[in-house]
Amino acid sequence: MPEPLIDQSLVGFDVGAVAYALPIARVREIIRPLPMQSLPHAPPAVVGVADHRGDVVALIDLRVRFDVPVALGRDQSRWVIVNRGERLLGLVVDRVSEVFKVRDAELRKLPELGAGSEQRALTAAYSFQGRLVFVIDVDAIASVMDELSASALPAVGSG
Repeated sequence: MPEPLIDQSLVGFDVGAVAYALPIARVREIIRPLPMQSLPHAPPAVVGVADHRGDVVALIDLRVRFDVPVALGRDQSRWVIVNRGERLLGLVVDRVSEVFKVRDAELRKLPELGAGSEQRALTAAYSFQGRLVFVIDVDAIASVMDELSASALPAVGSG
């Protein structure tokens, strides 16, 4: 499991009523949803692919991935485009909140919840502005992509 991200910047976002964040170094950009196309035989969390700036980007809906009921009228939803090795991946979130720095005093110990911790993909928890924010591991979240053929997702820059 990665080390806590003390004194680093995080990009905050919401999925349902829960606040999450990613290290800013993993985020390429945040965009409004684009037209997308579904893929046959994709895992349920992989809601489709989109052509973004010449790259085919797979999209993981974090509501589906975290088993949160899909909300109607997701007007503020955004795609957080992240780097996963040489590939891009889009995370569908309900709302992007802000970029913020975390400090050692804000770090909270994650609870031991038993089996399935890999599925939760949490690396740390911080108290920020009176709210718990959970940092997610992009690679663990994207593990559902490992079920897809590598040929279905071209490398960044090929296209």
